[in-house]
Amino acid sequence: MFRLDGKVALVSGAGRGMGFGIAQALAAQGAHVVVNDFHQDRAESAARQLREAGLKASAQAADLTDRAAIFAMVERIQAEVGVVDIFVHNAGIPAQGWGYTPFLQSPESEWNAWLQLNLHGLMHACQALLPAMQQRGWGRIVAINSDAARTATGMGLCAYGAAKAAAIGFIRNLSGEVGPHGVTANALSLGTMNNWEGSEKIARKGTSVGRAGSPQDVGAAVSYLASTEAEWVNGQVLPVNGGGLVA
Repeated sequence: MFRLDGKVALVSGAGRGMGFGIAQALAAQGAHVVVNDFHQDRAESAARQLREAGLKASAQAADLTDRAAIFAMVERIQAEVGVVDIFVHNAGIPAQGWGYTPFLQSPESEWNAWLQLNLHGLMHACQALLPAMQQRGWGRIVAINSDAARTATGMGLCAYGAAKAAAIGFIRNLSGEVGPHGVTANALSLGTMNNWEGSEKIARKGTSVGRAGSPQDVGAAVSYLASTEAEWVNGQVLPVNGGGLVA
């Protein structure tokens, strides 16, 4: 069940952390995973780890805020591996890094950085990938999103939350256009993940399962949405948050 044999999956921001966990999960189901990362060495290292584990993987570096770079990457993938069947947009933190900036102190450049990667990057990639998916009559788009799109965190995440909310609006509307062509577009809404200091303390209080999420938790959910078994799931935002109590 949820096997992806013969499928090609592109995972953005997969050189480490949660993205790498998603890549591992898809590769374990039989997909050839193209590991994308902003850093070439990071992408190649992650792909090599997958191959050493007996899985199918290759690496492609590209800046997901650069439309031309995205289209060039897709052309390379099609020439080297084949048409991308599954796209997971995991890249979500701008190159300048993460910050908790109160809104009144946040510059417009920071707003744009979050939007360019989380919304525009997703849209550019979909324009590059969807023609081939629709022509073949099968495809999966999965956007990694956040509960910050629908909850008030009080953590200086206004621009981040706004960008994530915009991406959800895009995915929901896109699903109506691509559904008739055998393509689904969905998103995951993630809660507190175990990739930052203090996350476990917050998760123990804010989730019913009492822990923060892991890359493996996210990879399992992505594998489902990417599968043939999920063909009747379209335009949805799946909460993957350990039963988060703040909603």
